[in-house]
Amino acid sequence: MLKKVIIGFSILFITATAQAQNNFDSNEQPEQTCTDFTNVDIRKLRSEESINLCQFKNKPLLIVNTASNCGFTPQFKDMEALYQQYKEQGLVVLGFPSDDFFQEENDEKDTAKVCFINYGVTFPMFATSEVRGSNANPIFKHLNAQTSSPNWNFYKYLVSADRKTILRFNSKMLPNSEPMISAIETVLSEK
Repeated sequence: MLKKVIIGFSILFITATAQAQNNFDSNEQPEQTCTDFTNVDIRKLRSEESINLCQFKNKPLLIVNTASNCGFTPQFKDMEALYQQYKEQGLVVLGFPSDDFFQEENDEKDTAKVCFINYGVTFPMFATSEVRGSNANPIFKHLNAQTSSPNWNFYKYLVSADRKTILRFNSKMLPNSEPMISAIETVLSEK
């Protein structure tokens, strides 16, 4: 009986992960080139495939360093709601799992389960990487140089479509808070 339940859960998990990945793939645009910090290939979460973030050229970005076992992890729900509310207007939410604060799963399949199964995330999530220090991934190296490194999980960086403005919000700033919504609507109106 337990074996059937485990097999059933595994099939459900694989199916949900594939659906989330397919949703993400279907939202991809034709390959574009850019000359800003987003001209980088990043491997997708629980995938061998990498994408170049230039595909989000001329779109505002909400970039968040995430963790699966943090008191702020429930923010995934509000991040997904933001994505659903504003994606047609051009907002792209990008999640970067990191174990810099020792609260991320050791196995990417477990990270994927938290994101895709537990919280229904459909926005792009990337492979676990560092977001602080000299080994930070290229996106966070740029963000950190322009603002400062995240001090904890779920720091949010709102990047304007022209990549000239970067606003940094700490973990306590909820994705659906008035200041976040106002900032998002401002960058969307500037597009």
